[in-house]
Amino acid sequence: MTDITVFLSGELIEHGHRLVQRVYYEDTDFSGLVYHARYLHFLERGRTDYLRCLGCEQSALLTADEEGLVFVVHRMEIDFKTPARMDDVLTITTITEKAGGAKMVLNQEIRRGETLLVAAKVIIAVINAKGRPRRLPETVAEKFLK
Repeated sequence: MTDITVFLSGELIEHGHRLVQRVYYEDTDFSGLVYHARYLHFLERGRTDYLRCLGCEQSALLTADEEGLVFVVHRMEIDFKTPARMDDVLTITTITEKAGGAKMVLNQEIRRGETLLVAAKVIIAVINAKGRPRRLPETVAEKFLK
């Protein structure tokens, strides 16, 4: 990865990843608060850049072997605690709870400084290119559990 990619993709932390994002006008609703669905975008960016920092880019996983490896959100629980506003700087943290079998469990938080804004538990199904469940290869699972 180039230096700019590393900077843009956040950083690996113990058992997870941290990404910093700014709230833009497009993220807010008429009240000036972040629209609730936009938090899904921030959480997705955190998960995607976590993969990128682990060297597991999704496009490469799809063609890494004859079966293909795809991650899809199976279930998500979200607690909205406090709203963010335009120009806030948010930290999206993704921590691996489980990686193995045909699923992963990730715990995500969005914070403004020390203030918790959103907490989410995301269950990821591991499937092949044909949409059928498959086991997460141990080499990939190990990356998530470091």
